[in-house]
Amino acid sequence: MSRPKGKSSGENATFPILEQYLRYMQAVQEKSPLTIKEYKYDLILLFRFLKYDRKLVKLTDDFKFEDIPINDIDEKFLNSITSDDLFAFLIFLSRERKASSATRARKVATIKSFFKYLFQKKRIVKDDPSYELETPRRAKRLPKYLNLEQSRDLLDAAERSQSEFAARDFCIVTLFLNCGMRLSELRGIDLSDITDDTLRVVGKGNKERTIYLNDACMNALSDYYPERDKMKKKDKEALFLSSRGTRISGPMIQNIIKRLFTASGIDASAYSVHKLRHTCATLMYKYGQVDIRTLQTILGHQSVATTQIYTHVDEESLHDAVSKNPLSGRKRKD
Repeated sequence: MSRPKGKSSGENATFPILEQYLRYMQAVQEKSPLTIKEYKYDLILLFRFLKYDRKLVKLTDDFKFEDIPINDIDEKFLNSITSDDLFAFLIFLSRERKASSATRARKVATIKSFFKYLFQKKRIVKDDPSYELETPRRAKRLPKYLNLEQSRDLLDAAERSQSEFAARDFCIVTLFLNCGMRLSELRGIDLSDITDDTLRVVGKGNKERTIYLNDACMNALSDYYPERDKMKKKDKEALFLSSRGTRISGPMIQNIIKRLFTASGIDASAYSVHKLRHTCATLMYKYGQVDIRTLQTILGHQSVATTQIYTHVDEESLHDAVSKNPLSGRKRKD
């Protein structure tokens, strides 16, 4: 089967009802652009699978799974989808795509959200086939984070950097480790968001929160401002600028952090920018004695349950606790 003329294998060729759903999630539910992108990918994958599973298309060397068009999906097709179809999709994800339980859980959430919209909001489908779809159990894992010594090594590496933008990079690392921001939040900071020792950030769902800057952050900003004054400024409001004078991009921030990981002797393949958020939360809880509710506010979590993952104790603490048992020194008498 050849690819339809005028259609690409890209993910932009969707269908009107899906586009309406995505606009609803953006405008009404205020989901982030990244979340919208993930929803779109998940649903395109679902409908390509359904057409393939129903043998409506035939794959060849010249026509791959990613080439399956879905722009012809209509209300009749949507009403034909059953819970068995969705279970088959989950099996496909597990066996063919080797998707983790976390990945499958996210796709289930997307599917449930989409069919809830079709059933309750638009009355497009007569029944919700996702109603009894169960979310795959996700293995609980402790968040990966840098310990205190590694965090100091990372800051030292940023301080030793011979980069033209060393002060900017040091400031970025400092804010990540002290404020626990997401990458998108740090990238989006404008000069006007900083007032004295307070920082206004816009997090998930366009929700604003205030972060109080400690001395380390204030000093890092003071060192960066003179460097920023000398930079090109196409985006005059952005706090962190690229060499072209535009707001620094997400991939560029990731590259900066990975470079500094390597310079500090940390395995760059084992850690990511988001792990610095985990690090900040863990260090504040472990060394700063920050209570869970305060930590929730700082991180901008909607639910305290999300924050509780940072209240883990490391192996060193467990070993120390066992050693402090009053019976730990007891020995059997001869």
